[in-house]
Amino acid sequence: MNLLIQLLVIILAFISHKHEAIAQSPNTYTSLVFPVTKHTDTTKPLYSVRIKATDYMDTQSSYSNYLIDIDAPVIWHDCIPDWKTYPVPCHSENEACMEVQPYSYKNPSCHPNSNRKIPGWGYCSCPVNVVNPVTGSCENTVFNYDYFTMNTSNGKNVLNGVYGATPTGSCASSSSFKSFPKDVKGVMTFSSSPYALPASLNLYGELVKKITALCLPSKSSAPGVLFTGTGPYYLLPQSNVDIRSLLSYTPLLDNPNSFGYFISIKAIVIKNRSINIPADATTKLSTTEPYTTLRTDIFTRVARRFSMVTKRIPTAKPIAPFDRCFRRSTNGTKVGFKVPNIDFSLQGGKTWTISTANSIKQMTKDVACLALVDGGATSVPAITIGTFQFEDNFVVFDLENSTFGFSSSLLSKKTSCANFNFTQLM
Repeated sequence: MNLLIQLLVIILAFISHKHEAIAQSPNTYTSLVFPVTKHTDTTKPLYSVRIKATDYMDTQSSYSNYLIDIDAPVIWHDCIPDWKTYPVPCHSENEACMEVQPYSYKNPSCHPNSNRKIPGWGYCSCPVNVVNPVTGSCENTVFNYDYFTMNTSNGKNVLNGVYGATPTGSCASSSSFKSFPKDVKGVMTFSSSPYALPASLNLYGELVKKITALCLPSKSSAPGVLFTGTGPYYLLPQSNVDIRSLLSYTPLLDNPNSFGYFISIKAIVIKNRSINIPADATTKLSTTEPYTTLRTDIFTRVARRFSMVTKRIPTAKPIAPFDRCFRRSTNGTKVGFKVPNIDFSLQGGKTWTISTANSIKQMTKDVACLALVDGGATSVPAITIGTFQFEDNFVVFDLENSTFGFSSSLLSKKTSCANFNFTQLM
């Protein structure tokens, strides 16, 4: 099949799928919705969304799981070696390839990329380097046009209609995903990058705004939920309570060196004692780091204060990566285990409360640890909020208004991230 015929097939598939998506989507949808799965079969807990992808060449569709990454610049997934996709030509033949190069990872660890010929296409490929969020290593990928189909929602239910989108991502070889959880074959980025999914959805000028609402589950047995779009958002059993009414907001900070999300923590408060955070210390939000990491000067003061207010609880030998651990039982007798909340005082005067469910990690039957990690004396950024602190908290990354919304623990509100109604199609 020559190049002209291939392009014609792709264009026809595009039109057919896009028209089908619009025709099926009811006017009542306010967002797109994705089930979120927690994976514990890797070196650290990770979370994925399930999305349907379509091969351009044979128009066959299948569901795949993609890791949630709110920092990565581009979407990338396993679509080599068959090239049943639509690869972007290399620099000399395509402007899109030149435009993406500033988003390619620059590091000495990256192997040199070659503009190799793509089998069956007759032109050279467009190389893009990405970071593996599991190993931190550099991966060589090839820029590619994708087609994804996503479920629409009114905030309460999954609707019958679907929404088609054509983001530009990258193809990687199957070997790139050996470190990933089982059945996860890609990375879906919800960052501020123009190549992230929120920006790709927003290109169509419809109801899908650049707003990502995320609710990570605390267990693998039931899915959490991710929305893209304005809301409303509802969780059972309070089907008449819009979660947006429970949120507080703080400004998102600009960071010219990252497409991730940053906020400003002014102080950390434990039992009425405030620990001031240096003015130059920024806080990054992460969906790939498991626990909140603090620069040593901050960690030392927080750990000292926490130890002081929990001195009646028997201590235990630390279990990596944690420094402060406690016994939940002594000689077979359960010990009373009540710890204070940890409050993050944020820019704008709002408080994000980290309750026991998000501050204490059960490590063994008898030992639990303070789920904060010493990041070292030169840690940059100074604070990284990890996924354990996100679990069963509803958070919103709003690029339209440059704000970060947060609920604090949903458990105190008699619901959880596993309570979206995925069972009923409307």
